[in-house]
Formats: sequence, structure tokens, C-alpha cells
Amino acid sequence: MTQQQIPPDRYGSRARSAHTRPVLRWVLLVVVALALTGVALIGYRNLGSTPIEGKQVAFEVIDDHSVRVTLEVQRDDPQRPADCVVRGRSEAGEEVGRREVLVHPANGVSRQDTVLRTSARATIGEVYGCTYNVPEYLSTHTRPTG
Repeated sequence: MTQQQIPPDRYGSRARSAHTRPVLRWVLLVVVALALTGVALIGYRNLGSTPIEGKQVAFEVIDDHSVRVTLEVQRDDPQRPADCVVRGRSEAGEEVGRREVLVHPANGVSRQDTVLRTSARATIGEVYGCTYNVPEYLSTHTRPTG
């Protein structure tokens, strides 16, 4: 029995397709490896340890329009200032007040009190979040004039 010849014009030659398969395999392997590395990096950034963490350790409703919040801030770099957002919420869960608090550099865990003015009676005062990105209007550094 003789082997049938496949017309190379119609189906291409076997030699060329055998050569491109390993190249295609390597290209796909590199693309998959890069995609998995990207997913791992995003997961680490979103689920890994946070560089700064603020939490409410106490609160006291002073009157119908103010609440005192004691916050505790733990940083991976305690010598950097931080900005924390503190908010008050009503019994229904609505936000009735918000304030940014400058947390000065300190050794170890920082603890700070702040009084938050509210538009209605707050039933809780809490820390919404903290960041190292301190806005210029909160900074205590004076800028040169001129």
C-alpha cells in the first residue's frame, strides 16, 4: 500500500506545522506565566498586610451633634505622618459626620482622641480608613512664602 500524498498547496506542509507547534507552545507558556504573575501580584497587594491600619478603640456620644472618637493607628513606618478619616453614623447607619485627622509620627502604635461634629445624633464613631497620603491642608509643615 502506498501512502497518499496530501496537496501542500491546500493543507500546508507537515514540516512547517511541526516546527511552529513548539514555538507556539513556548509563547503560550510565557503568556500564561505572565498572567499568573500579574494575578499573584494583585492578590498580594489587595489581600496582603496593609502598611497602615487604623481602628476605633473607644467612642463617646457627647451630645446630639458631637461624638468623641479614640483611634489607634499602627504603621509599618511609624516615623511618617498619616491621615485617618473618622466618621459618625446614626442608628439607621447613615453617615452624619466625617473628619480627617492628622496622626503625627510616633514610635510604635499611636493613640489619639478627636471630637467629631455631626449633623444629627450619632450612635457610633468609627475609623473609616487611614493613609500615608497626607493632604497639604492637614500638614503641619509651613511653606515658604514669596
